[in-house]
Amino acid sequence: MDVNKYKVLSKISYPADLKSLTIDELEILKDEIRDYIIDVVSKNAGHLGGNLGAVELTIALHYVFNAPYDKIIWDVGHQSYGHKILTGRKDVFPTIRTFGGISGFPSIFESEYDAFGTGHSSTSISAALGMAVAAKLKGEEDRNIIAVIGDGAMTGGMAFEALNNTGQLKPNMLIVLNDNKMSIDVNVGGLKDYLTDISTSKTYNKVKDNVWRLLSKFGETPAEIVAKIDNALKSVVLNYSNLFEAFSIRYFGPIDGHDIPRLIKTLEQLKDIPGPKLLHLRTVKGKGFKPAEENQTAFHAGGNFDKITGKPLKKSDEPQPPKYQDVFGETIIELAEKNPKIVGITPAMPTGSSLIKMMNVMPDRAFDVGIAEQHAVTFSAGLASMGLKPYCTIYSTFLQRGYDQLIHDVALQKLNVVFCIDRAGIVGEDGSTHQGVFDLAYLRPIPNMIISAPMNEKELRDLMYTAQADDYGPFAIRYPRGRGVMIDWRTPFEKLEIGKAKLVSEGKDIAILSLGHPGNFVIKAVKRLKDLGFSVQHYNMIFLKPVDEEVLHYVFRNYNSIITVEDGVLKGGFASEVVEFKNRNNYTARVISLGVPDKFIDHGKPEELYKLCGFDEDSIYEKTLKVLKEDLVKHH
Repeated sequence: MDVNKYKVLSKISYPADLKSLTIDELEILKDEIRDYIIDVVSKNAGHLGGNLGAVELTIALHYVFNAPYDKIIWDVGHQSYGHKILTGRKDVFPTIRTFGGISGFPSIFESEYDAFGTGHSSTSISAALGMAVAAKLKGEEDRNIIAVIGDGAMTGGMAFEALNNTGQLKPNMLIVLNDNKMSIDVNVGGLKDYLTDISTSKTYNKVKDNVWRLLSKFGETPAEIVAKIDNALKSVVLNYSNLFEAFSIRYFGPIDGHDIPRLIKTLEQLKDIPGPKLLHLRTVKGKGFKPAEENQTAFHAGGNFDKITGKPLKKSDEPQPPKYQDVFGETIIELAEKNPKIVGITPAMPTGSSLIKMMNVMPDRAFDVGIAEQHAVTFSAGLASMGLKPYCTIYSTFLQRGYDQLIHDVALQKLNVVFCIDRAGIVGEDGSTHQGVFDLAYLRPIPNMIISAPMNEKELRDLMYTAQADDYGPFAIRYPRGRGVMIDWRTPFEKLEIGKAKLVSEGKDIAILSLGHPGNFVIKAVKRLKDLGFSVQHYNMIFLKPVDEEVLHYVFRNYNSIITVEDGVLKGGFASEVVEFKNRNNYTARVISLGVPDKFIDHGKPEELYKLCGFDEDSIYEKTLKVLKEDLVKHH
């Protein structure tokens, strides 16, 4: 991954270095940046397709504008690899998404060129509007504020709230709509069709180009021409008003987002037009790498691959447990075949959550609602209010965005929505914006909620089965990213008793209470302790709410020390539940809590982050051994 092998890129350290390049050199640079991204991501899995599609735009923006004084916001942030390479990070780019390396998303703590952190989508226009208004108030109206929104982010409701406010305040700012018709999967909804109509109207584009050429002969600049004719053409030729113009935002485009000379020329012209503007670009996700262009969903962010063929690198032939998401995808189909009330909902994550499996076989009963988490939750509530049993599958970190709807629209009305919370706990390389560590804490205070976490694939299946067996109200099932522990996981369904834990191992020396997948780390640690002559009473709690109080009474009455293990934040989660129970009942046994500390957890392999947080197998073993030795000294 020697960046010095590149003729032009090797000479570029910061955006200012671009200014002296010729257009021909910029054309070479775009190919070199693409090759560098492919080279790095093929060996160090990350986001590929969106970054390849934004290379020319990245070059043009940094060529025309003067970051970091001018602010460029990337939304969603996984389009920013080229930006990182051009802003002082090309030499460390191979460390992206690795422990101690640079982030896969923009981070204000990493570089002054990263104007705003954007791990979640649809936030850029709001942030840009705030920056533009601040610039005006500070007398810095020469400062350009640019929001680059793409990869489906325009389908998020927050983007439209911001557009509405932008039209009201009318600051000097530019919105670049990087339209590739994709998020992770194919974009859905009316906006996609609307943008496609604008882009593909041959009549509109032909007339616009002809008038552009005609008026240019009379000495008017392209910017002046666009200002005069674009709106009229859209109304006459397309026979409807432009959506963005309805927000009082000047619309320009669509233009080819891979044409560097035209991009540069257009951006230079737009700099001189006052007020809010939107430039609509048409780009290809995965541009320049044929496998990524042909299979855009797979190359959004896949594993390691051969950079020539695009084929995944061969993995072990040993049978492996399935991913939890695939257990969900297969199980919901089994349940839906037996229960006609079951429907599936996801906010733009059909492949990631594996709801795509149900969408393929039951298209009328599985719904991708776009990047719209709030809507997904309340849409599910509406379905439930009519007697259906919606399974809303949503990543833990994204459910945060639908929190009010979860409380007001679901829990308050005790509607039977099953929340299958994917990517709960540590997610790894996506880092602090995506770690699903808060859900236990933010769900626990909500009345009417059932909160559960399976330790393995069988329990995930059984919890999904249990959730539809009765009318329990909102029922949360959280499970991690990655693989489980069972090769033979397709077991017969078993209805679980709500709020009942399972005894995993018996022992007299200490009690360990685990919730969810980390219980598997505890099992391994307990076996090692047994080899030293210690016996551990280990409970797999399964339910955080209602918690098994019978088990809690038993362990507090019979053990001097109790260890809790969870893959969520310690403040407000399972540990807090146990400590609160202890205090309510005036127990004296000490509680030692292992989980995610009170800080944001950066990126790295999950195993590295489990260790960092202190609840991997080794940490559980070492902490338990330390506590056992302390108890021996204290009580003898």
